[in-house]
Amino acid sequence: MAKGIAKGDAVFTTTFSFFATAEVIALAGATPVFVDIDKDTFNIDPKDLERKIKKVLKDGKLIPKCIIPVNIFGLIADFESIMRIRNKYNLFVIEDAAQSFGASMNNHFSCGFGDVGATSFYPAKPLGCYGDGGAIFTNDKGLYLKMKSIRVHGEGEDKYHNDRIGLNSRLDTLQAAVLLEKVKLLQGEIDKRNYIANLYRKKISNSFTIQSDINQSISAWAQFSLLAKNMDHRKKILNSLKNNNIPYSIYYSIPLHLQTAFKDLDYQIGDLPVAEDISKRIFSLPMHPYLLEKDIEKIINIISDEE
Repeated sequence: MAKGIAKGDAVFTTTFSFFATAEVIALAGATPVFVDIDKDTFNIDPKDLERKIKKVLKDGKLIPKCIIPVNIFGLIADFESIMRIRNKYNLFVIEDAAQSFGASMNNHFSCGFGDVGATSFYPAKPLGCYGDGGAIFTNDKGLYLKMKSIRVHGEGEDKYHNDRIGLNSRLDTLQAAVLLEKVKLLQGEIDKRNYIANLYRKKISNSFTIQSDINQSISAWAQFSLLAKNMDHRKKILNSLKNNNIPYSIYYSIPLHLQTAFKDLDYQIGDLPVAEDISKRIFSLPMHPYLLEKDIEKIINIISDEE
């Protein structure tokens, strides 16, 4: 809204994310252009991103305006490549850091990449409140002032002077109080999440593909996700976890380009093959800072029995 992105504009984003990532594009009136993912990191594939930008320019129906990379499961995307593309095509970059608050790459923290970073404080996130909440980050003062205004009904000099159409997007005071206390524990919890992820990695069989990281990156490990051999293999594993009262999740079973809500965009099965394959095989194991090593051993034994 602050950048005036609207009908006729193309916004490029990963097809492998929660629906909200693309929903905001449609709500602004723009058109999401979905990009495939890297088979190792599960993050947006910069090579396919540039291919999609070139295609939109060639077609001439939409104006490329923005890229929304997602730091999937807490792992920061390849922003070095993304920002080169951004500069080449003069685009705006929003870092979807909903799952990655506390993550870093080359000592540069999540929410500090791109032109704007946005994170979530939903309870399941690395830094969670007790309800709904989030934050946006930018070094652009003009953009900051616009976003601050939009946050409270487009207010001007006070809430009864309205300079633009806005929203009611204030963070509740109670949630802010919770976050102020929990943020003190965040770095310690990120360290614990990485310790647990390393235990998983050391003990899990080579029969599974585990999300790879990028050099000099520290994930927030919002989720610990791995790939089964195929859908039947995944089904057996999830049944075993369920029978042993071990929680699990599938993120994400349907890529965004195949969601019913975007059927008018005419994407077909096979258009983004890497994400489509991964969505059929991926599943997530329990991950939180207070997971015990004996529980990790139990989980690994259960999934190993289904190899």
